[in-house]
Amino acid sequence: ITHSLGGGTGAGMGTLLISKIREEFPDRMMATFSVVPSPKVSDTVVEPYNATLSVHQLVENSDETFCIDNEALYDICMRTLKLSNPSYGDLNYLVSAVMSGVTTCLRFPGQLNSDLRKLAVNMVPFPRLHFFMVGFAPLTSRGAHSFRAVSVPELTQQMFDPKNMMAASDFRKSR
Repeated sequence: ITHSLGGGTGAGMGTLLISKIREEFPDRMMATFSVVPSPKVSDTVVEPYNATLSVHQLVENSDETFCIDNEALYDICMRTLKLSNPSYGDLNYLVSAVMSGVTTCLRFPGQLNSDLRKLAVNMVPFPRLHFFMVGFAPLTSRGAHSFRAVSVPELTQQMFDPKNMMAASDFRKSR
């Protein structure tokens, strides 16, 4: 399920849909890509309330939640990709690249994390602690055709760099 936690449709209808799917299919694994609102990007008064009320449903009914923050998306577009005025297309490109990267193991054969259940077993220490911060590298802007070779250590460094996280947080400083 892909939804936003800031608006009434994504937060209310989205979490209602998640709970109904959980009721109908209790033994199935459910992953969500949830876009979290940020006060720096939007000035809608009810976004924090919608997000707060919908997180409880995600804790109870989702098995894996990949958190994506609007503030982080704008920061990546402006600082890393050097886009002065990012469009929704640019933001959606980043989100789709992250979704594609996270679900690669589900689409192509491999030994590790070949389905959502194995991914949860390897990544979720306790059932209620299933909220993931996604790091993505290498970051490229939409329509960029040139690329450069990146070494494995450099790619790993980029993956854990706070500037490449899809949630505006610096885990090195516990914030």
